[in-house]
Amino acid sequence: MHRPAMTQPPKRPARPRPSASKPAAQPRPPAAKGELHPRNRHQGRYDFPALIRGCPELARFVIRNPYGKDSIDFADPAAVRVFNRALLRQFYGIAHWDIPPGYLCPPVPGRADYVHALADLLAEDAGGAIPRGARVRVLDVGSGANCIYPLIGHHEYGWRFLGSDIDATALASARTIVRTNGLDKAIELRQQADAQCIFHGLLQAGERFALSLCNPPFHASAAEASAGSRRKWQNLGKLDPGRKLPALNFGGQSNELWCAGGEIAFVRRMIGESRTVADQVLWFTCLVSKGGNLPLVEQALRQCGAVATRTVAMSQGQKQSRFVAWSFHDAAARAAWLAAERPAD
Repeated sequence: MHRPAMTQPPKRPARPRPSASKPAAQPRPPAAKGELHPRNRHQGRYDFPALIRGCPELARFVIRNPYGKDSIDFADPAAVRVFNRALLRQFYGIAHWDIPPGYLCPPVPGRADYVHALADLLAEDAGGAIPRGARVRVLDVGSGANCIYPLIGHHEYGWRFLGSDIDATALASARTIVRTNGLDKAIELRQQADAQCIFHGLLQAGERFALSLCNPPFHASAAEASAGSRRKWQNLGKLDPGRKLPALNFGGQSNELWCAGGEIAFVRRMIGESRTVADQVLWFTCLVSKGGNLPLVEQALRQCGAVATRTVAMSQGQKQSRFVAWSFHDAAARAAWLAAERPAD
């Protein structure tokens, strides 16, 4: 995996204890447009001087936007990658982070919002207190090369993660991130050998997870994915018809971006498979980027026999998103499950 040359390895930032002095969960009102989750660390404008102190290589990418404020060129793949590195270093104590060329470079604030909303979901079944610590295990379906959800989830709540992917190169990248940050005991990575399966053949007998999460492929074909990238470039005012679109800033490998049938086909397949591992996962969850897909998702959830379902809205800047959650356990069973995972006094 390519890594920028540096004369000395960066000093690892002190990582706060994952579960130390965090406020109890509070009921969250519906997200207003542009409103991040209250516990999201990325409120307001970025403090670029502070980010540069922690990650000096960011300095050469900082520009002035049309409003005279510090920013970066979000159409520059190298700038986006280093910016993410700086955010993860400052806010989550991740000293070493990189991804191979051509893989998804995720927006950190939006990924953090999903994690915090999942914590609220668990808190509903735990008397309002967020379940924390290594006894809470979380499955990240399609963790990718960036390993972003396990990094954030472990730092914020001390959860222990299993990340899965079908891509060996992505898993190798994620393992490098985990190893170089000393997180081997907190984050396990496992390859799904069958690209047509999500849970089948992945989970081992006796494994139990309080949550599963997933950012599914969005598009139905490579052509659709390419058109989506072109639209994003147009929105940034960066589209040059004669210029090849870079892969890193907006998306990565084919399995990260598209699958046959698109997002709705993937989510419906996940819902169908979830019935067969219902006793191993308390809450299944999945992002749904296209709001128009929700009626079909809700229909699939009714057909699969889910006992409880949720649709949780999120908002980051101009982007509106949501995730669906479903469980095959009633309220009493969910409370008992989480009570069993509570650390001993």
